[in-house]
Amino acid sequence: MAQVYAARRDRLRERCTAGGSATALVSRPANVRYLAGAAPEGAVLLLGRGEDLLVCADSPAQPGPQSERGRPDEALRVQLLPAIGGDPAVAAADVATAQGAESLAVEEHHLTVARHRAIRSVAPRLRLADLGGAVEQLRVVKDEEEISCLRIGAEIADQALSELLESILVGRTERHLALELERRLVDHGADGPAFETSVATGPNAGRRGHRPTDRRVEEGDFLSVCLGATYRGYRCEIGRTFVIGTSPTDWQIELYDLVFAAQRAGREALMPGVAYRDVDRAARQVLDSAGYANSLPSLTGHGVGLEIDEDPQLAPAAMGKLDACVPVTVEPGVHLPGRGGVRIDDTLVVRPEADGGPELLTITTKELLAL
Repeated sequence: MAQVYAARRDRLRERCTAGGSATALVSRPANVRYLAGAAPEGAVLLLGRGEDLLVCADSPAQPGPQSERGRPDEALRVQLLPAIGGDPAVAAADVATAQGAESLAVEEHHLTVARHRAIRSVAPRLRLADLGGAVEQLRVVKDEEEISCLRIGAEIADQALSELLESILVGRTERHLALELERRLVDHGADGPAFETSVATGPNAGRRGHRPTDRRVEEGDFLSVCLGATYRGYRCEIGRTFVIGTSPTDWQIELYDLVFAAQRAGREALMPGVAYRDVDRAARQVLDSAGYANSLPSLTGHGVGLEIDEDPQLAPAAMGKLDACVPVTVEPGVHLPGRGGVRIDDTLVVRPEADGGPELLTITTKELLAL
């Protein structure tokens, strides 16, 4: 992996040099981990003129699961600051000045105003430029090691969900079911949940981002579940909808079949070279044509990786086209106030048609089951 991290830093260095800065300060945690292999709390990465440096307030070898923290690239020098006081970003800027740097590219979208002022006070002659989303852009296309981590995370999420579906659900609360799912994720080897697990029943079902409540599962309810696992820092997502305790009613079947058709249209559109907004349009027009334009979410899906919500965004106004080896979610849904709704969510990897088309990572059945 040392060569992988070094190659990533070299690609970023090329972008910085082309933009007029020989050095860069990376402070966003996911970006630090992507380039350095680890991101201890508060750590920053300095792409320096002489050498690259991971500056930490505490030792990377702190207690806790190694997969959760990440392991620093052995080829990278680590500089530890005193336990009390000292800002890694400020210390890194001081090192850049000592190396003879004239300019420093920083992540303005992440760096706080206070940190920015502190850097200026320590290195007043250092010209600060904006690194922008350069690292985020590098992270969009994943290598096969990254995809392997996502694949394992998806297997863990599938397993946790399938085990829950085999248990008795009627009478249990949304909150209890969500906590049980998160426990099962960890039991099966996840670092932890990729995001707060959503379990929604009855009138809550199908609502995007629903926070579990003390509402109890009742017979005849729609039950929608959205969860994800983090494995070695990489996060995946799966969402499914079921009916509890009895055969689904006509309106439930009709709504489910409609959302399933929209989700399938979105999945089938995932090919290299396809515009982000065309993937969104493929799923959205299925629901729109059925009269649900006002019930649709703002986007059909998004990228996943070291963060659960990354570029690209599969949305109506999104600019750009898909590349191969880009993992994304496809997650259309419809929520009917007072009645409930349906959400179906998969994580897939964009692959060319010659390689079999999009690779489905989350494989739990999408059949409308009565549990």
